[in-house]
Amino acid sequence: MKRARILHNGVARDATESGGLLVLEDGTRVPHDQAVWLPPLKPTVRPRTILALGLNYADHAKELEFKAPEVPLVFIKGEGTLIGHRQKTHRPKDVKFMHYECELTVVIGRTAKRVKRDDAHDFIAGYTVANDYAIRDYLENWYRPNLRVKNRDTCTPLGPWLVDAQDIANPQALALQTTVNGKVTQSGNTRDMIFDVPFLIEYFSSFMTLQPGDLILTGTPDGVVDCQPGDVVVTSIESVGELINTIE
Repeated sequence: MKRARILHNGVARDATESGGLLVLEDGTRVPHDQAVWLPPLKPTVRPRTILALGLNYADHAKELEFKAPEVPLVFIKGEGTLIGHRQKTHRPKDVKFMHYECELTVVIGRTAKRVKRDDAHDFIAGYTVANDYAIRDYLENWYRPNLRVKNRDTCTPLGPWLVDAQDIANPQALALQTTVNGKVTQSGNTRDMIFDVPFLIEYFSSFMTLQPGDLILTGTPDGVVDCQPGDVVVTSIESVGELINTIE
């Protein structure tokens, strides 16, 4: 099932998708373009921790002239970075290079501590799409991103859907694509992750407890380009969704 969170008549509501419409809990049907989209997370299950992977695709590491990491390169994000589908991301004045990052995002479904790889999928509520923008001007070190690179307000659109885990047969076989103003600028596949989803859940839960609602952003393939104000960026992942965002 595809689940969403929207503002309807000024009230935050849960919705599902049916026949190209958003269906609220009371049966009200809302066209996609008449909704204000929020990140697809329940208010009672907010992410206590947002973990984001850097250089988790070998082609992206090569693109940036880095050796692929031997252990996960991970940083923490704040919830305040998240915005919804069809929302706007701010590009600071005088910035020279700001790029998207299309990322499969794992939403944890139940408390995970010392989880074994073979059991990892039992702890996943679902998947969504993240576009984790980065500003190269602020980057000090790919292995230790400056706080302003990954924790700015509006820098991480998320959505539009939370797709139930059981509806994604294999999260390691999903095509990713990004377009800027309709032109394809990035394409890849989750099979090319260096550290796959089960490994990441086993790895993180070996030393920290993951809670329901926590997010794992799994990295992006190569093909990132600079985005300017007015650009419409669409990050899409097969079977998960098409996330639209505009730079302002």
